[in-house]
Amino acid sequence: MVAAHELKAPLAVLRQLALSFDEMDAPSERIRSEMVRVSERAIKQVNDLVKIKRLENGLFEMEPVAIRAVCDDVTRELNYLFDYNRRELFIKYSNRSKLVTANRELLHSVIYNFMLNAMHYSGERTRSELTVKDCNDKVRVSVRDYGPALPMDIWREMKRGFVEKPTSIAMRPGSSGLGLYIASRFSRYMNANVGAVRHRDGTSFYVELPISKQMSLFV
Repeated sequence: MVAAHELKAPLAVLRQLALSFDEMDAPSERIRSEMVRVSERAIKQVNDLVKIKRLENGLFEMEPVAIRAVCDDVTRELNYLFDYNRRELFIKYSNRSKLVTANRELLHSVIYNFMLNAMHYSGERTRSELTVKDCNDKVRVSVRDYGPALPMDIWREMKRGFVEKPTSIAMRPGSSGLGLYIASRFSRYMNANVGAVRHRDGTSFYVELPISKQMSLFV
């Protein structure tokens, strides 16, 4: 908690400094925009770390959540990043159950972290895939990338449904596994299952959520 708060302040200052520059030419404006977005993504991850501590207090209420709407929010938030890095994002919704039982804020972070992983670990001009489907009386949200293989130890932790701590991921440089750690903690709080599927050409990370029994008029 202390480290998270210490990190958040300079990140916020960096973002504000980037925003304070006067008019720039096009290349400089692009750099400034990327500085702002990088700092915002870092602040978001720091905020997620703070939320992990708050889970102990049960402050995040469970409710019926329209799963496609959350996925739409995340993709809108990250579309620019996929475009900027020349990544293609494919989206497929086939779920008949539209409502899940979750906390919208925590669920947003779970899907966001999976998609951020997919963007980082797919090669240029390759695609990432977001799919939502019904699966054994639950709704599964899956994010597929075509990057390097996920190490067996991380896969086993994901199969067990819980990443114990942020860990560096071999063959996936630049990752501390922090996003997977956050996603697993939030999912456990929501009584959702997380896991990973190793493919010959990448990895799928998924979360399975209980179907809400609320009437469809609340969608």
